[in-house]
Amino acid sequence: MDDRMSTAEHTVMRNRARKLSVVPATDQGEDRFLQVLEFLLGSEKFAMENVHIREVTALPIVTPLPCVPSFIQGIMNIRGSIVSLLDLKAILGLPGTASEPGACVIILHSPEMEFGLLADQLVGLVSIPLSDIHPPPPAAMEERNRYLKGITLDGLVLLDSGKLLADKTLVVDETVRAPG
Repeated sequence: MDDRMSTAEHTVMRNRARKLSVVPATDQGEDRFLQVLEFLLGSEKFAMENVHIREVTALPIVTPLPCVPSFIQGIMNIRGSIVSLLDLKAILGLPGTASEPGACVIILHSPEMEFGLLADQLVGLVSIPLSDIHPPPPAAMEERNRYLKGITLDGLVLLDSGKLLADKTLVVDETVRAPG
């Protein structure tokens, strides 16, 4: 068996290397910035682009639901709209309880989906230079990796809200029938 790469494998590897070597473009030497909402989950810093964030609110009264996965905390009433509340720590495989004192809810919205994400503490809106955002390390946890958009050198983890909204595994579409 020959240990050398085939031509097709070599082409794939060369294309991957070319994509990874591209430095983000700058406008006349100035960094372009990404506006994000920064928040804490435990002691870790996370952020999301503002594009899918409808609003941020204090944690309202949550009505628990039976027979749902553990990442679903329940439902809540936001000005007359019933919104599902998901525990982002459980989704990302982070330790800790679902609702810490001072917790808030980040409401994500797309034309197809809307839900709230539980965050321990809101830091606020920040601007991150695009040149400071790097791809997640290959050794990142699998659960986190599918929602990661990047990470900064100071450890701010940038989540992809579009991927969260599009993930069908976060949708519960089951009917539970009462026995009898």
